[in-house]
Amino acid sequence: MSVTRPGRAPRLAVGGAPMALRLGLHLEPGMRVGLFGGSFNPAHEGHAHVARTALRRLGLDQMIWLAAPQNPLKAAAAPLEARLASASAWTRARHVLSDAERRLGARYTIDTVRRLTLRFPAVRFVWVMGADSLAGLHRWRAWPQLMAEIPIAVVARPGSTIRALTSPAVRRFASARLPEREARRLAFARPPAWVWLTGPWNWTSSTALRDLNARRDGKADGAS
Repeated sequence: MSVTRPGRAPRLAVGGAPMALRLGLHLEPGMRVGLFGGSFNPAHEGHAHVARTALRRLGLDQMIWLAAPQNPLKAAAAPLEARLASASAWTRARHVLSDAERRLGARYTIDTVRRLTLRFPAVRFVWVMGADSLAGLHRWRAWPQLMAEIPIAVVARPGSTIRALTSPAVRRFASARLPEREARRLAFARPPAWVWLTGPWNWTSSTALRDLNARRDGKADGAS
């Protein structure tokens, strides 16, 4: 596991080498790499389930957890360092935890994808998300362009299947869906291309964990 150190977001460098050093990512040409973005507020077993499922089912060489400085579609999150720390407890071998989005100065996923593919043109990237994210993908900045620029893997999550599979993104890109049995070729597919990965569900959610922590804090305050 590799955790990048906090720092100011650099400007994109000509030739790419300075950016590679500052990003703390060590990727070789031909690698199949998952990009798993999220607020991780906090990170939990459900996130780990999505990341591990995609790593295994897609035959990836590495999974990069991209902790977002702030999700534009969500309320203010805990400080990034705290969320990085919570995610570090769930990463394992071949999982890399990174604050590359902060370092790139990228606010939107489309910007992150474009800057990473520019820097690592010989790496085969796949964007990884849970079904709950697919259900709301049409709210993301430039989402059709995102679908057209990187293959996407979606891991089934409880309570989101119907909303995800009837979402605007799925309706628009229905013809780009690969059969699940062909998931291992997703990294080599020309986008738009996406696959739906089923398997055992994990019911953990960040919202439930935050609610639980809030109740615990309330009880502690009441007892003091």
